[in-house]
Amino acid sequence: MEGSIAELFGNGTIFITGSTGFLGKILTEKLLRSCSMKTIALLVRSKKGFDSNQRITDICNQSMFDRLRIEKPDFMTKIKIIDGDLEQPSLGLSTEDHDWLIENVNFVFHCAATVKFNETLEIATRINIQGTENLLELATQINHLKGYVHVSTAYSHSPRSEIKEQFYPVSISAEELKNLIKRDENPPKVLEDWSNTYTFTKALTENLISTYENKLPISIVRPSIIGCTKSEPEPGWVDNMNGLSGVIAALTIGMLRTMQLSTDKISDVVPLDYTVNALIGVMWDTVNRHRDGNNKNKEPKIYNYVSSVESSIRREKFIQYIYEGYYQIPPLESMWYMFCIFTANRWIVNILRFILHRIPGALVDLSFVIRGKKPKILKIYKKIENSTDLLKDFTTREWKFDNSNTRELWSSLSQEDRKTFWFGFEEFDWKEYIKCYVYGVRKHLLHEDLSNIPRALSKHRKLYWLHLLCIFLIVCIVFLVYWMFMT
Repeated sequence: MEGSIAELFGNGTIFITGSTGFLGKILTEKLLRSCSMKTIALLVRSKKGFDSNQRITDICNQSMFDRLRIEKPDFMTKIKIIDGDLEQPSLGLSTEDHDWLIENVNFVFHCAATVKFNETLEIATRINIQGTENLLELATQINHLKGYVHVSTAYSHSPRSEIKEQFYPVSISAEELKNLIKRDENPPKVLEDWSNTYTFTKALTENLISTYENKLPISIVRPSIIGCTKSEPEPGWVDNMNGLSGVIAALTIGMLRTMQLSTDKISDVVPLDYTVNALIGVMWDTVNRHRDGNNKNKEPKIYNYVSSVESSIRREKFIQYIYEGYYQIPPLESMWYMFCIFTANRWIVNILRFILHRIPGALVDLSFVIRGKKPKILKIYKKIENSTDLLKDFTTREWKFDNSNTRELWSSLSQEDRKTFWFGFEEFDWKEYIKCYVYGVRKHLLHEDLSNIPRALSKHRKLYWLHLLCIFLIVCIVFLVYWMFMT
């Protein structure tokens, strides 16, 4: 058995897909900072006029690499950029890069995916399913492969209310779906059971891995909703408006005032840095399980990485902590005092959207037109509402998860490994984490620093009294209308 996790990668080569994404960036940073390896090879495609080298250089100059630059200033010498594209046969690799990977790679982390809930089925299939199949084909050719970790999602089988660490049957295979798309036929009826193409294609990809004829030393990690970092490389780091981060941003600037959400349900969120540590721990476990070759042809192991088993928190409490964080560090650029009505009833949400979104938005847009400016608020509201509608399944339901494999892995780690690669949820401080999340959204998404907090608090107090004044006026108008029609 390998000793410590950090020693696992000693003098080895790691291959990462999705290194330019939310998860891949922090995985790359953590491996470079906490592990000793010969090389990290990053699969990157040219995009929007930037070649793969420029994209990685730009990412490594970002703030999340500041700590790494201090602790290991020569980290760039460990990085090898592989120009390629998951969607292309043989990943679109040059002959030189293909041969280099075959000869040198020891560990594969497959993080690349389209995570858009409203992605077309064709594109989601091409990236999530065909991309994985292309990578699996390459992996079977690698001469010295020790471990392969595939990142899925805890909601891959979301039609079920209870999700265990096992494969579940789907009435269509990945190959059958690809053939349907190729023939331009209608999507399968089974898709109706899933709320989005992301989780659907992830379910089919898992089954593709389980039935892949060339067995590999492979494991599947299913994280739940991935939030900002808790502590590494810095607390509260987040770089996109997807999912929960976008909701917190819209709430704290006073734009989101109603949302379909069941407050009594359990929320399942895992910090980004914890998730990265879990991936690295799973790689260690995968290599150990396959060292003697006895597990070569066994079914891949699945790890549900969730927080609700050890440290559950209801959405009502989660929202309360968001408010508490907002009261301490409200954004200076807030449009209004933070106020939002949450309800699971779709009809009530639609009515409240008209009253709290459309009417105020139309009035503000009218003021823009009068001043010769371009109206934009109603368009912003449409975008926010569309985004929150995509999250409906995750804001109105809850799932029961089993995470026995993950807990078994955690219990097998040494104290030193736990300290360096912490991903357990014993006595997790949700209040502190959510406060950190609000701060991170403020800093990284709204681009506000701590120096403006005194001014932000002053503005917050004014918006509070203005908010109360508006409520008072609305109540007065309602009573006046009632009095006029009843007398």
